[in-house]
Amino acid sequence: MRKLRTIEMNRLTIDEFKQAEKMPLIVVLDDVRSLHNVGSVFRTSDAFRVEAVWLCGITATPPHPEIHKTALGAEDSVDWRYFKTADEAVAELHRQGYFVYSIEQVEGSTKLQHLDVPNSPYAIVLGNEVKGVHQSVVDASDGCLEIPQFGTKHSLNVSVTAGIVIWEFARRFL
Repeated sequence: MRKLRTIEMNRLTIDEFKQAEKMPLIVVLDDVRSLHNVGSVFRTSDAFRVEAVWLCGITATPPHPEIHKTALGAEDSVDWRYFKTADEAVAELHRQGYFVYSIEQVEGSTKLQHLDVPNSPYAIVLGNEVKGVHQSVVDASDGCLEIPQFGTKHSLNVSVTAGIVIWEFARRFL
C-alpha cells in the first residue's frame, strides 16, 4: 500500500465546505480553557462537517495562534459563535429547535452506544477540563450522554471525548 499525497485526497476548499451540506450537529464548548482542545474540536468538526462550534464563557475564540496550531485552519472552515455563558447557548439552541445533550456522567445518563438519533437537529455540550459541564447547563439539557469507561480514570480529555461523540453522531447520520 502507498500513502496518499494530500493532493490525491480531493478535500474541499473552504468555500466548498461552507456550501456543503452539514451534519445537523452543533458542538458547544462550556468554559474549555485549553486552546489546543478548542483547536482540536474545530479540526474534528471540520472532518465530519459539523454545522458549527459554539464557544462559551472562558473558551477562547479565533483568531488565535494556539487554536490554529491544532485546528490547522479548521477555525476558518467551521462556523462558530460566542456566547457569554453556555446557559445562553442552550437557550438559543432550544429556541431553534435543537435537542441538546450534555456529555457528562450523571444519574440516568444514556450510554453512548445506546444513542438514538431520529431526524432532529442536535447539539452536544462539552465541559471544562476539570469541572465538566456546569450543573445549570446539565439541568437545561434534554439529556446526557456518557462514554462508558473501563479503566481507573474517571474521564477523558475533552477533545478526545468530542472526537468519540462526533463520530458516533456521524455513524448514525452518514
